[in-house]
Amino acid sequence: MRAVNVRYASYLQGQSPEPNTREYFYFIDHQGMLFLDDSKMKNFTSCFKEKKFLQFFFKRLKFNDTGKYQKEFPFLSPCGKEKNFVRCDDLPIVFTHILESENTGDVDYLSYGHAGELLKVKFEPEKICMLPESGRVYHPGPLATGGVGLIKSSLAILISQKFVYKSKENTDDMPISFLWKGIEYSLDNKTIEKLKNMKHKISS
Repeated sequence: MRAVNVRYASYLQGQSPEPNTREYFYFIDHQGMLFLDDSKMKNFTSCFKEKKFLQFFFKRLKFNDTGKYQKEFPFLSPCGKEKNFVRCDDLPIVFTHILESENTGDVDYLSYGHAGELLKVKFEPEKICMLPESGRVYHPGPLATGGVGLIKSSLAILISQKFVYKSKENTDDMPISFLWKGIEYSLDNKTIEKLKNMKHKISS
């Protein structure tokens, strides 16, 4: 097994630096797909797809508090004697689908981690935010990973069509509200502050 270098850290998949401990290293791309970090080809063929495994992995995902590889792999998904270190393209939580309720007035959900109904958070239209500099769209996520998740690009394109701007001629500004199921929600943009704090924590 070859040694892998990632931003000044070196590792071997499955290494055992301490008795009864195994270390593995993963990567989450901006589409929310999970890979072994040293996979040469990162595409749909090589990502993890088993929904029960993805549920198990993401439910345990949190900030890396081990004191090891924290700059290179800021997140951790512990599993018994295994320490699964995780880095990501943007954020570790990526929302991939809106699970709409069949009845008007019922709660809708955002699904993440490509696990369908097994991994979801309540959809809160007023808390969506878009960063004008990148065009990426975010929504509150699990608190253990900072409370914010990225919305997958293809879903973000659909969502962006429902943003309302102060000026119809200038969509470079931040949107002020969001239309969802006939209701216009004023955006509070509190998610942006959480996002900034989270990115600062990851990069520091």
